[in-house]
Amino acid sequence: MTTTAMQNTQDAAETTLEVGGMTCASCAGRVEKALRAVPGVQGATVNLATEKVLITGAPLDPAQLIAAVERAGYSASAPAEVATPVAPPRGLSEPAEIAIAAALTIPLLAPMLLALVGIDAMLPAWVQWLLATPVQFWIGARFYRSAWKALLARSGNMDLLVALGTSAAYGLSLYQWFGQQHHGAHLYFEASAVVITLVRLGKWLETRAKRQTTEAIRALQSLRPETARVRRNGVETDIPITKLKVGDEVVIRPGERIPMDGEVIDGASHVDESMLTGESLPVSKTVGARVIGGAVNGEGLLLARASAIGAETVLAHIIRAVEDAQAGKAPIQRLVDKVSAVFVPAIVLIAVVTFVGWWLANGDWSAALLNAVAVLVIACPCALGLATPTAIMAGTGVAARYGILIKDAEALELLHGVTVVAFDKTGTLTAGKPRLTAHVAVSMEAPGGAHALLALAAAVQQGSEHPLARAVGDAAGAAGITPAPAGGTRALAGLGVSATVGGRELLLGNAALMRQHGVDLAALAAQGQAREQAGETVSWLAEGGRLLGMLAFGDALKPESRQAIERLHAAGIRTVMLSGDNPGSARHIADQLGIDEVHAQMLPEGKAAIIAALRASGERVAMVGDGINDAPALAAADIGVAMGSGTDVAMHTAGVTLMRGDPRLLVDAIDISRRTYGKIRQNLFWAFVFNVIGVPLAAFGLLNPMIAGAAMAFSSVSVVSNALLLKRWVAGGTA
Repeated sequence: MTTTAMQNTQDAAETTLEVGGMTCASCAGRVEKALRAVPGVQGATVNLATEKVLITGAPLDPAQLIAAVERAGYSASAPAEVATPVAPPRGLSEPAEIAIAAALTIPLLAPMLLALVGIDAMLPAWVQWLLATPVQFWIGARFYRSAWKALLARSGNMDLLVALGTSAAYGLSLYQWFGQQHHGAHLYFEASAVVITLVRLGKWLETRAKRQTTEAIRALQSLRPETARVRRNGVETDIPITKLKVGDEVVIRPGERIPMDGEVIDGASHVDESMLTGESLPVSKTVGARVIGGAVNGEGLLLARASAIGAETVLAHIIRAVEDAQAGKAPIQRLVDKVSAVFVPAIVLIAVVTFVGWWLANGDWSAALLNAVAVLVIACPCALGLATPTAIMAGTGVAARYGILIKDAEALELLHGVTVVAFDKTGTLTAGKPRLTAHVAVSMEAPGGAHALLALAAAVQQGSEHPLARAVGDAAGAAGITPAPAGGTRALAGLGVSATVGGRELLLGNAALMRQHGVDLAALAAQGQAREQAGETVSWLAEGGRLLGMLAFGDALKPESRQAIERLHAAGIRTVMLSGDNPGSARHIADQLGIDEVHAQMLPEGKAAIIAALRASGERVAMVGDGINDAPALAAADIGVAMGSGTDVAMHTAGVTLMRGDPRLLVDAIDISRRTYGKIRQNLFWAFVFNVIGVPLAAFGLLNPMIAGAAMAFSSVSVVSNALLLKRWVAGGTA
């Protein structure tokens, strides 16, 4: 088939090719083996459901990779910067060929069915041959071509089994026809024709079903508008989106899709971001608000300045994340790969043993051959190969629809077994928008008192994006304070910040930072303790070992946090909170939410150490965070979960990203993972059952080749259809 290729724009050491001609797990294994033999290739992973292979290693020559795939008996496309138009297919379409096959096969099958009610309507042998031959060698030509390529590569696949089985039935019919020249000669033309027709029909239905598993990607890609209206020098012009530049002022009219990521510089409206974040309600956008490419503008006219275009937009990152997850291979797939590697040779051997056994037992070699044919036809490596990737594609697709980005198949599989969830506090369980509730100077007689304290704190914190720093800046702005210049500013991870303001060496941070520098907090200790017990966060400002004052911050709980914790507990999952905040504030928040375990005043390495200890005790741990200081803990956990409202560092470290700051999405992610893993197990169970039960039945003569062909086709379609049931999942259940 004609294929296209894509090259990962993120990493030159990764190449994705689309491979044509694969039909089963054995094919996937052969492509992987051929590519891994290419010098410089470190790994090759085939996704049978998407018919793509991801190759990793040193910078690779696409022509060399394609040649390796072709030597293995398949076709592959070269990576292309510009997609070439797809040529119309030559000849009849697949549905048309299947319809012709059915039209030729039904007259062969009808006399058999009529014979069951005592009606002899058997067609003459020459008519049967005339009907069966086009089905065998025209409609079934693809099986012969694929089988021949497999043989040249000294391997086997599903098409080899079908070609061997149907050719044996067709050949036996010819022998019976010419060897027994009378009307009663039993021919098996209908068996070969029915098997080819049913398998072709099954593969077509399977392909149609597989396309539905990629709907999430297609839906996301369709969000990209083709043009943007740019305002340059006061003139508005429609330009192709590919010509858009960072810094351009883009006019977004009501009802239009936003063509880039940017910041609103004029206008007000509501924007529907549901396809990107899963947020069901439109989001209000005013001057200064961030807009995301692919979202739909509501009732107002917006003017926004582009900050990210093309491959750097949030939408492009989401598409790449979903594609990467769907291209990956889950750990459970390793078992399938081991079985698939020996599947076709084992089936051919069983068929030979069946033929020899029946021939020796009753001397009827035609019956022996028919039973061997049934063995070849019932075997279904397709279902084994599709069991895992189709479920993963459906699961990651439905997750993306609800604003949950799962990085890879391994993350999806790990998530289902989580026993402990560890949360960062600020920005994860709380709104992450603290406000300054109090600022108290040690000496109210000092010049300026509390006002001077706030001015110094604002000077030390200026330029910082930390939520507490923003709260100080907002309070200073409201008080009409313009922060003085600061020099030598240094962030102290998990402690605070130091800076020089007007020649004064200042420290601003938590109690641990003060203890490190020998600062006595006694003057305001009682007030600070009272604030902490009320759930507030306290920072201290000091100069040269002397306390200047205290600042207290309040941060509201997210309204969804309590429900998220309750649902996790209902699912049997223990909860832990890791916070850099003081013990009183951390315990106050934990008690409000019902969190099982609290660790306060944690530095980034301390959070990672707690995660490591939980894992060492046998727990499978998920860590949820949104800040730079959460990155070590996210990396240390079995599965890291980043809030999409957080930093890029956290999102890049995590295996799962929640596109909006709702902790309930974590529970939904675990639920999707559990249901996806359940579908994988169901699919593998049925795929194995088809073969474990079907092959012996065929070998013992209890399965007609036509029934075997139908069962084979049904097994693949049923596996894909079962995976597609995941698309009916809705958010809000208990994991």
